Amino acid sequence: MKPRIMITGAAGFIGHHLAHRYLQSGHEVLSIDELNDYYDPELKKARLKRLALHATFSSEQFSIVDRERLLRTTEKFKPDLIFNLAGQVGVRNSIHHPHEYVSSNVVGFLNVLECARLFTPKHLFYASSSSVYGNNEKTPFSETDRTDHPLSLYAATKKSNELMAYAYSHLHSIPTTGLRFFTVYGPWGRPDMMLFKFTRAILADEEVEVYHHGKHLRDFTYIDDVVECMVKLAAAEGSTQDLYRIFNVGNEQPILLEKVIECLEAELGKVAKKKQLPMQAGDMISTASDTSALRAAIHDQPQTPITDGIRHFVKWYLEYYSANK
Repeated sequence: MKPRIMITGAAGFIGHHLAHRYLQSGHEVLSIDELNDYYDPELKKARLKRLALHATFSSEQFSIVDRERLLRTTEKFKPDLIFNLAGQVGVRNSIHHPHEYVSSNVVGFLNVLECARLFTPKHLFYASSSSVYGNNEKTPFSETDRTDHPLSLYAATKKSNELMAYAYSHLHSIPTTGLRFFTVYGPWGRPDMMLFKFTRAILADEEVEVYHHGKHLRDFTYIDDVVECMVKLAAAEGSTQDLYRIFNVGNEQPILLEKVIECLEAELGKVAKKKQLPMQAGDMISTASDTSALRAAIHDQPQTPITDGIRHFVKWYLEYYSANK
């Protein structure tokens, strides 16, 4: 019998793709989503509508901060695997709305941990972030590096998730796996992310805001690669025995942002109007992943070239927004 999958945040970017992958394989998937307005709720609804085409998909709309409803829903569904991908995202927004981040990312995650303690799924996976590394001078970033100097509250909440998961794994023998995602991109992505913003601005002949003069380095990781790694980790032999794990999920190929703009220009057939700006508060200068631990666990790693990934993203973007004018 195939494992029953509960995903908090299946209306979100990564959660949507993960749910779609499991549904295509015939799994029963339950989604829990708040559908807040941090970015366009219509895009989130469109993702859920796509998932609802599968008979084995069901969804509930509420926040994981609602402890009692989360407990009731989890008890009723009886998931074999829980993926906590809900939460408040965005480094810069966390500077101006700190309480929202602590509520969703810390209190909400505590509620998910309590569900895992009480209803004992085989494994709990949760979203961490490459932002926990801060401006670590050692690159590429390894899971064994220090992560106690976050540059944003968002990063601090993700680090707190890792610490909370460790405590629950230690105290209650709950198998947990944290996934430090490195700049995930692709179709059905988030409008607040750089690739989305640049595409929209170039098409509208508006200025592209280029911070740090395009000299940021980012380890761009294509969404299909991310989902493949998550599914393989969940299925890997021994995944239910290792109580506490952290994995980098990145491409190991950092790219200058100015090069990403060039790839977009080539796909869109238009030259970007660039507005050069200094560094923003909370930004990391570079991210670079060491995925040796991931390779050892699943004998695989993200590897889609940025040119291919951007081509897929632009194709989706043009089709989606053409159909939803």
